[in-house]
Amino acid sequence: MILAFNGSSVDGSAYTDVVNLARHAPPWLDDTASAWSTYGLALFAVLMAVGWWHARRAGATASVIALAVPFVVVVAYGVNAALKLLVREDRPCRSLRVATLEACPAPGDWSFPSNHAAIAAAAAVALLFVSRRLGAVAAVAACAMAVSRVWVGAHYPHDVLAGVVVGALAALLVMSALRGRAKAAALRLTATRLRPLLMVVS
Repeated sequence: MILAFNGSSVDGSAYTDVVNLARHAPPWLDDTASAWSTYGLALFAVLMAVGWWHARRAGATASVIALAVPFVVVVAYGVNAALKLLVREDRPCRSLRVATLEACPAPGDWSFPSNHAAIAAAAAVALLFVSRRLGAVAAVAACAMAVSRVWVGAHYPHDVLAGVVVGALAALLVMSALRGRAKAAALRLTATRLRPLLMVVS
């Protein structure tokens, strides 16, 4: 038998306040939050593609950094998933009697930290190394993702805050390490068939 951590003592009252607010919010707002919570991560994939496309015009080194972003996000997700297995916090909808916009996940689908928040934050920080403008857009989107996960009832506030910290720190550390090696990697890769991925070939 697996004993799961109950996070309601941390900020259960704040979670309940948000979920109750969502229950009395206009339907269009709840629908928007639910759609963003479910499909919003696709925007970060689009921003990564845009970043890479523009980086090709800046040169091979910029492209290497841009192409590293999705891999960095995967690393951040892996770190976050490992923490989930260590902490094993029950979803708030299983610890508290509340009606949520999103169906309650199955037992064993742990809550802390939030994967969605970690992925979004990692993408935002990594994209800042590619383009400040794209990174800024991603940062706003990441905050919206974190809020939406509480709004639909999937996570406690501390779950999404932890997810943001994990994702941001993982991306910052990995991107900082990769940036120093990007030029050397670009020189090697431009001598291969991957050259068109890294720069505009005229």
